[in-house]
Amino acid sequence: MLPWKRVIRPLAALLLAAAALTGPTATGAHASAAPAGGGWNDYSCEPPAAHPRPVVLVHGTFGNSIDNWLGLAPYLQRRGYCVFSLDYGQLPGVPLFHGLGPIEKSAEQLDAFVDKVLAATGTAEVDLVGHSQGGLMPRHYLKFLGGADEVNALVGIAPSNHGTTLGGLTRLLPYFPGAEHLLNEATPALAQQVVGSGFLTRLNEGGDTVPGVRYTVIATKYDQVVTPYRSQYLNGPNVRNVLLQDLCPLDLSEHLAVGLLDRIAFHEVANALDPARATPTTCASVVS
Repeated sequence: MLPWKRVIRPLAALLLAAAALTGPTATGAHASAAPAGGGWNDYSCEPPAAHPRPVVLVHGTFGNSIDNWLGLAPYLQRRGYCVFSLDYGQLPGVPLFHGLGPIEKSAEQLDAFVDKVLAATGTAEVDLVGHSQGGLMPRHYLKFLGGADEVNALVGIAPSNHGTTLGGLTRLLPYFPGAEHLLNEATPALAQQVVGSGFLTRLNEGGDTVPGVRYTVIATKYDQVVTPYRSQYLNGPNVRNVLLQDLCPLDLSEHLAVGLLDRIAFHEVANALDPARATPTTCASVVS
């Protein structure tokens, strides 16, 4: 594994694009602990009858289990959900910024975390909500690791389901000798999210979905990271693809804001988790 500092220098332009796949800037809180004052990741939480499945939040590339969810986790808690989040894809010597390691290994971490949540809550299934890579990576768990038996629904917020061109910048890789190898060696998850990667080919061949799981994709047309934004959409049964601007034309959220701050997106997440009690999502949803 190449030292982190050696990656930044020769790939400055590419990492500027890669920062697009990032979660929020670290707040200084360590990612393995729940926010001070309680918050989510309360393993004594008992799911109520109205929301019988715990919700597991899956951060994006360069994110962590706290910073990515300072908006959505409390939003769901106030609505009566038991909420949990994990760190995954850690690289040696890279604190706070996770989701960088091989996606297959990250999916194994998610598998183990879901087992822990199920055991603690005494439930048979969870619902997953992921941002960016966090909406993609669980699909490996569902398809190859038996996750479909443990998951009711997957909600992806700006997920990199069919890869990204990073606004076309990945097309520059062949013009920088050694850049593609360096990207693969240093940050495997970034390389695996590039359009046409071997990981994406294996994941998507035979269909985007697996039986028994409900899928929701929440996208914004202003996404400058997972491009084109329609590449986020899934095809298959039990899929709902949502473009936020169809619900609220005034919503200007880009890739980061849609997962961190966007109350319209949050309202759609709540609808996806509890479709029987769904209410229309409009521009007015920002105050709900």
